[in-house]
Amino acid sequence: MTAIFNIPDMTCGHCEKTVRGALGEVLPGAPVTVDLTSKIVTVEGDAAVAEEAIREAGYSPERVGT
Repeated sequence: MTAIFNIPDMTCGHCEKTVRGALGEVLPGAPVTVDLTSKIVTVEGDAAVAEEAIREAGYSPERVGT
């Protein structure tokens, strides 16, 4: 399953690295695509697990697709 999130408070490269790291911990090996300009993150795997990991990393994901 592909999950797509808008993360409005992801503003810089450090934010991107933090989000990637959080997703990598809960969905190891899952492909993650980050478009920092549009603040969109796409990840393969369980959307609920991904969303919770992003929240626990300190960000406010908004699910825009699954």
